[in-house]
Amino acid sequence: MMMIFPVQIRAARVLLGMSQAELSKRAFISVGTVKRIEAARDELAGTMSTMFKIHAALEEAGIIFIDQDERGGPGVRLRHRLP
Repeated sequence: MMMIFPVQIRAARVLLGMSQAELSKRAFISVGTVKRIEAARDELAGTMSTMFKIHAALEEAGIIFIDQDERGGPGVRLRHRLP
């Protein structure tokens, strides 16, 4: 699993039209945990288990995480185009 950033989690939720509450249900974590992680600036402040759950829930919902490289920062995109 690649490292993901708070900005990617927020962006993924927006692309999916998913609330923090829905992400918490899909990832089997508390809403407070989602809020705390998304409020972080640069690095995620959660356990590896929590990060794996969030990553898996968003990927299952259709998100592809994009690593940062020399051309730009980290990002996300939808697995399939919207109709």
